[in-house]
Order: sequence, then C-alpha cells, then structure tokens
Amino acid sequence: MNTIEITNICKRYGPIEALKDVTLNVGQGELFGLIGPDGAGKTSLFRILATLLLADSGTATVDGFDVVKDFREIRNRIGYMPGRFSLYQDLSVEENLAFFATVFGTTIRENYDLIADIYRKIEPFRKRRAGQLSGGMKQKLALCCALIHKPVVLLLDEPTTGVDAVSRREFWEMLKKLKAAGITVFVSTSYMDEASLCNRIALIQAGQILSTNTPENIVADYPFTLYEAKAGNNYRLLEQLKQQENVRLSYVAGEYLRVVFNGDDRRIDYPYMELKEVKPTVEDCFIQLMRHES
Repeated sequence: MNTIEITNICKRYGPIEALKDVTLNVGQGELFGLIGPDGAGKTSLFRILATLLLADSGTATVDGFDVVKDFREIRNRIGYMPGRFSLYQDLSVEENLAFFATVFGTTIRENYDLIADIYRKIEPFRKRRAGQLSGGMKQKLALCCALIHKPVVLLLDEPTTGVDAVSRREFWEMLKKLKAAGITVFVSTSYMDEASLCNRIALIQAGQILSTNTPENIVADYPFTLYEAKAGNNYRLLEQLKQQENVRLSYVAGEYLRVVFNGDDRRIDYPYMELKEVKPTVEDCFIQLMRHES
C-alpha cells in the first residue's frame, strides 16, 4: 500500500521547468529519500505534497487524499519540516512546541511519547529562544513541532543541510525510530552518503527522476567497471583523462579521480599514477545517470 502517490507532476516558474512529469510512490511505513543537488526540484515537490504549492499538471495523493481537493485533511495528517528554519525565533523552545500542539488541537502531554527521545536532547534549553539555538538544536525542535500532532506522514525537506556531522548522524537515528513507530518518512537531501540510510531512493536532477530503487540495487545496476586514479597533480591528470579517447568518463571524487574506460584499454598517458578498480557509490551512479540523460 502506498501512502504517497505522485503521477506526472509538472511545475514551471516562467521559462524554468522545475518538475518534469515526476512519478513516484512511497510505501506505508517506508523511509524514502529524494536525492539530488540544489535546484533539482526537491523543494517544489515537497511544497506540492504539503499543499503549499499547486502543480501545473499531474496528480498527487497523501494518505489517500488529493493534494488539491483534500488539502485540509492532508494538513492534519502530515508533519512538514521545510528546508529553512521556520519556527518562531522569539519564542522559547517550550513555547514553540506548545503553540504547534494547540494549533493541531492536542497537547504536549498527549503525544509526548512520540517526541520524548528527541525532546530530551533539547529539554535543558527549553527556556531559550529558538533563534538562539545551534543548528542541530533547531533541527531537533523543528522535528518535535512537526511530530507533536502524531502525523501519518513526515515530509522533511533537506533537514540536515548546514548541521554538523554528529547532528546529521543523530537525526537519521531518530528517523529510523520514527519509521519503526509506523510513520511514513519522505526526506530530501543533497548529501549522497545519506542515500544508503533509506529503504528506497529516487535520484532527481533538473526536475526529472533518473532512477528509483533501493540504494543497493541502484549501485548493482551501475553498467561499467569503475576505477580510482591518483597522481601528484590530480588537476593535470584530469585534464589528460578528458583528452584521451579511451576514457568514457572522469571526474573528481575527494582526493581521487574516478575513471570509466571505453572497452579494455586502460592505458593512461601520465607518469607516476595510481590506478585501481573500486566499487561504485550512489554518487557515482548519480553522475553516470546524469551524464547519460544529458
């Protein structure tokens, strides 16, 4: 059973086509990731699902309700955490939480068990104004406010952008617990390493879905043998690789270069260079799909 169904959604902003016939399904109780760089269309899609933006064409349902006809029902069933911190900066932590509980006709006490593990981490700062919290603390407070009415679906638009690595790791541990509690979690991110933490992912670029599958299957479908290269001057090596006819694809990946050859000819005309075969990552798959689409 699908909790979110998206069919041929299109959205334009003047001459810019932000979403191009996007079709996706998110299963009940699934932790699903929408993976792509800034400007790929992730926020537009999340705003449509949150009933804050109308699509130009196509349909979408959340928990069986249409995003246009049944927007009031959907707003009572979702928890939405936008990419930018949008809580009341002048209110304290507990005042923000109490406000959102009141808006949804509930109380902190009634659903405290759902947010307890998260709230305990920020409870020592409950009297502090939200605007004075660190990035990681703001993130936890926003998640508490999105959960306080016990939603069926949690929509998280790039929730880990701008927070430290420890806070990112803690946040994903929280999401796993929410999934275990039966909440459907749909999360977008530009961090490719977070893809492996999802049950399934969709890779999106320039408003188009490139691939939808489990992270493991997307990696398994990588069609080439991938190599890793390194030299004293990787920039010069990269320039050399781009000129060689036997090189299909080359790009920077941290302190190494990734290389895909045409056929069996693995000759590289560059001195003192390391070359070894490596397993592809989701990021490698994304780059290959992006180059193929273009």
